[in-house]
Amino acid sequence: MNLNNYCSPAEWTKIQEFSQGKETPFLVVDLEIIRQKYKELTTCFPNAKVHYALKANPGAPVVKLLNELGSSFDIASIFELNRVLECGVTPDRISYGNTIKKAAHVKYAYEKGVRLFVTDSKNDLQSIADNAPGSKVFVRILVEGGETAEWPLSRKFGCHPDMALDLLVQAKLLGLIPYGISFHVGSQQKDIAVWDAALSKVKYMFDWMKYEENVTLKMINMGGGFPANYISEVNPIQTYAEEIARYLHDDHGDEVPEIILEPGRSLVGESGVLVSEVVLISRKSRTDLKRWVYLDVGLFQGLIETLGESIKYPIYTPKMEDKEKEGGVVLAGPTCDSTDIMYENVDYQLPLNLAVGDKIYWLTTGAYTNSYSSVEFNGFPPLATYYLD
Repeated sequence: MNLNNYCSPAEWTKIQEFSQGKETPFLVVDLEIIRQKYKELTTCFPNAKVHYALKANPGAPVVKLLNELGSSFDIASIFELNRVLECGVTPDRISYGNTIKKAAHVKYAYEKGVRLFVTDSKNDLQSIADNAPGSKVFVRILVEGGETAEWPLSRKFGCHPDMALDLLVQAKLLGLIPYGISFHVGSQQKDIAVWDAALSKVKYMFDWMKYEENVTLKMINMGGGFPANYISEVNPIQTYAEEIARYLHDDHGDEVPEIILEPGRSLVGESGVLVSEVVLISRKSRTDLKRWVYLDVGLFQGLIETLGESIKYPIYTPKMEDKEKEGGVVLAGPTCDSTDIMYENVDYQLPLNLAVGDKIYWLTTGAYTNSYSSVEFNGFPPLATYYLD
């Protein structure tokens, strides 16, 4: 593995120096990379409003940085709402982007000043009308894309476009503002064409609402899905932006609606390096060709997205620089749970002279690691996280 594909020499030096003497496992997040990624994204999508998906990495330093840069925020709970408010974000830059929310939480968000809510069901829409009167609502629809996304998001959220139209009509009758439509093509989505299919559905819905219901929708929320730099090759964000701009122009001409993006992984993923240590190396038989490498980090300490071997993180150990012969490994975590295996079928190779106590660095781990880390499974503490400016 070429470390330079994931980390510049200066960044690597910064991480190495900071890591000296610290107990593993821990996550190091370089805020400068997030700053660069935000600038890149807003340059590529100059007419879109960015609502950072806080669940990707809810660290206060991340929120404060993005707030200073002008980002808006997508929150999934009132607990995330409190976090962004504490960091100085004004409620006019917050959208409540979870379709599953208690009525009391809708009321709480409304009282704090939030006026933009997502929905995908009649009960939730009624809850918004009761507890957040007069608010703007956008409806999330089901779209294709699960087959080409490394972390699909297509089944739990969203509704059929026909139901979405019914909800938008009902929203107006309930005194809400039917504001727009949202979709999510799946996280770490590599097939740009899925945005075209989704936007075509949205265009049909915009026209139907305008000509059949005399309601002009104002906004398209395209969710997230833009990829980070893991093992699989992906197109640069510029390519995504150019193609999506073309799709929007084909559908709407010069009258493109307000566009919201909800990036998480693509903004913060490449900012993180998770530092771990080899605890044990073993083989299951005398003739076993693969070593089992047990680390002090696993699914329950932040690597849950390796479940099903979905997200394939680049991993690095300094012994790779010795050009020693490498061999196949199974990578597993430290807990007493048989699910705690990161990679068994994917062909990860590590030096044959790898030893207990060696450091293993997990690259591109700035997203969905510290936020997924368990509180106390097997007594292990949450993943320690450090932010470097």
